[in-house]
Amino acid sequence: MKRLGTIGLLLLFILPCYAENYLLNGGQSSRIDYTMVQTIVPSTGVKNLIVSYVVPQTYRSPSYNQTVEHFHLTFSSEPQKRENKTDTRGNEIIKVTWINPRSSINATIQLRTTNFTTLQPLVIEAPFPVQSLSSDVRVYLAATKQVPADDPDVVRIAQLLTSSSKTQFDAVQKILTWIVDNMNYVLRPKQYDAIYSIVTSRGNCQNYSHLAAALMRAAGIPVRIINGLTLKEPYQVKFQSGIFTMRMGQGRHSWIEVYFSDLGWVPFDPQQMQLFVSNRFIRVEVGLDNEETVNDGTVMWTRYSGTSGTIQFQETIDVNFTSDEVNLSAERQQYGPRKLLFSPPVEALFTEEIFKPSEAAPATTIRSLDAYTYDEETIFGNLEFPEGIDFTNVRNQVEDTEDSMMVMRKNFLVETSEYVTTQGQKYAQTFIAEDPLQLEKIGLALHKFGGNGQLWIELSEDDGTGKPGNIIATSGLRLLENMDYSPGYSWVDFDFTQQNLIFSPGRYWLALAYTGSPVVNWFFTYGKPVGPTDGTRYNTLFDETWSHSLTYEFNYRIMGKKGR
Repeated sequence: MKRLGTIGLLLLFILPCYAENYLLNGGQSSRIDYTMVQTIVPSTGVKNLIVSYVVPQTYRSPSYNQTVEHFHLTFSSEPQKRENKTDTRGNEIIKVTWINPRSSINATIQLRTTNFTTLQPLVIEAPFPVQSLSSDVRVYLAATKQVPADDPDVVRIAQLLTSSSKTQFDAVQKILTWIVDNMNYVLRPKQYDAIYSIVTSRGNCQNYSHLAAALMRAAGIPVRIINGLTLKEPYQVKFQSGIFTMRMGQGRHSWIEVYFSDLGWVPFDPQQMQLFVSNRFIRVEVGLDNEETVNDGTVMWTRYSGTSGTIQFQETIDVNFTSDEVNLSAERQQYGPRKLLFSPPVEALFTEEIFKPSEAAPATTIRSLDAYTYDEETIFGNLEFPEGIDFTNVRNQVEDTEDSMMVMRKNFLVETSEYVTTQGQKYAQTFIAEDPLQLEKIGLALHKFGGNGQLWIELSEDDGTGKPGNIIATSGLRLLENMDYSPGYSWVDFDFTQQNLIFSPGRYWLALAYTGSPVVNWFFTYGKPVGPTDGTRYNTLFDETWSHSLTYEFNYRIMGKKGR
């Protein structure tokens, strides 16, 4: 039986943690041609079909700007009615109606947007508590079901975080730091309101937005909810010891804008961006919460009496970056959250909450690996992902309203995955074994699109600098033609039982290797739900040092027997 660790004795180390706050300098400038195609197929029982859209507007802020041109909304079958209106939040809404639709309808949205993100020092002098707000801004202090800014627990947390703040930026960054450190991203939470997020510390983009809005509004800071889209085009940020590769899923997204008296409205993505969003965001709709920002993409229909008329719906997005310039660098700070947070430099009075790293404890001699009994089944890793979901057909559940109108709203479930069998690159994910482990299998959340060849996992030790080191084991092979093809992502397990591996507690790496020409994606989760911030990496033919660090975490599972 092969033992991975020290010879004869098991040594246990406690690794130090550090602040993961990065100040960004530079900018992004892109011209983007965007196309969304919706295919709507009504059944014979549908009487009237109604779909609403929101027209993206040109927008300006101190850090993010979008200029929208050439917006076109066309249909394969022209609707009988078309209404245009602007609501109280300034959203330009188009509502179209088909009467007695009998065939498939394609709706195509096309636009060009020029997006700039500029990350230069921001001077913020707005005092706290916030003073003298106009009525059109004050409305964004309102409490709602999703943003319960008047809830006693929300008020208590907001006061605890901001009681010593003298400037608005200080209050905002304390709230955001708390959210980044206390929340864990999941794609399919059971609820989307701020209270659910506080109780469970879990949520998707809607939860992050609602929680940030609730805490800031409770502190008297106006916040509005933004709905839009993110694009999957990656970009790189240089920092002292390597490169961050940033990437979002392509689809619907929710974020916030915070009002400062001296800056106006400034965008934030509470998942990990402060005072900006990247130019891979397209801003569409504004509201008090995500129950109000429902106009874009809502599908409604009525049915003939005695029928069960319904619809089938599919939505695809195609994007072409006709120009794309990125020049971003990052500098790590000694203050801020333990999880990743990116921000432009700020000139303001605020408290630098110094995160004091725990010192690495000296190695402690425990027992020989042979002295343990390995009979307790264990499974750990980044385990949660939407298994088996066809992302082109995902919508919220249909609601039957009191006036017999069926309503289907947009969904924020997006496909977050990486094409990991591209030639010349290899992807690796770290995992930390907290106990002696007899390894049996490692599973990855994969989707096979096609191709041919073989897949396997290479298991490496950590090189001591947070990168993959020497390869210590390889799994059995998986033939691509023997892998089931199914919609969405599922666990693909790689076998290690033939090698009788036992290894000591510590940090290890798993990398997906292949031969042939497989086309395979590996699902990932925003942020770092389980592992350290530098725990997802890739190398290239021209850089075998694993210097490229990814800001997300792949979904994986480690299976075996724990020593006791």
